Amino acid sequence: MNDIIKVSNLQKKFKQTIALRDVSFEVKEGEIFGLLGPSGSGKTTTINILTGQMESTSGSIEVLKRKEKELTSSQFRSEIGVLSDNSTLYERLTVYDNLKLFAKLYNASLEAIDEMLELVNMTEERQTVVSKLSKGMKQRILLCKAIMHQPKLAFLDEPTSALDPANIVHIHHGLKKLNELGTTIFLTTHDMEEATKLCDRVAFLHKGEIKEIGNPIDLRYKYASEEFHIETASGENLTLPNAPSSAEQIHSLISNEQLKQIHTDFPTLGEVFLQITGEELEK
Repeated sequence: MNDIIKVSNLQKKFKQTIALRDVSFEVKEGEIFGLLGPSGSGKTTTINILTGQMESTSGSIEVLKRKEKELTSSQFRSEIGVLSDNSTLYERLTVYDNLKLFAKLYNASLEAIDEMLELVNMTEERQTVVSKLSKGMKQRILLCKAIMHQPKLAFLDEPTSALDPANIVHIHHGLKKLNELGTTIFLTTHDMEEATKLCDRVAFLHKGEIKEIGNPIDLRYKYASEEFHIETASGENLTLPNAPSSAEQIHSLISNEQLKQIHTDFPTLGEVFLQITGEELEK
């Protein structure tokens, strides 16, 4: 697969503060790529640079085969979708009228409006004035706005923040469908469960630096300890090395009907992040 995003030694300074330090990664065409980290790690700054909303201090980037200076063109903006803190809606208009305006702007069909509203589970609110929507509902309409033209590349900054669990599942299903239709998705989140479910690859961003990149499952295996965790019938918890030397003791537990459960270590993505950075992510 071709690289749809290339980032090399990217750095961003705000006066004396370094927000991004020598950040390098590639995003393959057709994948869902997650940039993971806590608030203040540099995720939004990265998206702002990659979408032409902010200039880098140094380094090089290429998005859809365009260099940084070309990221402000109208042609580039028509090929991407963006959901960020800067995304806005017209508060006095209805949901449908908002999306109708954006459909015209992006040359999307009016049929796409109904498809997007179904995707985010808001068909019944189509005639509701935006100012009367909850924060979570507005977030879902902003997501519609970002992807209704089925862009080549979608930048989604915390797309499921403020959403309840049922609607998060609905949004995840829609994003997977969008990806299957050909949209590459660049996703930022501090939700490790979301990243595990959605992403083909993830990058851990911590204090402006990339600490690790890989497939979520591969990273969980990479940082798993070589141990057996055992609970006996009497309630005792044992930790044994995952090695031939443990075979006799495990066999004895089985023979004496004392083995209640046994499993190897398989950390969550959040636990892997903690191992690498020493910092937990917000819930």
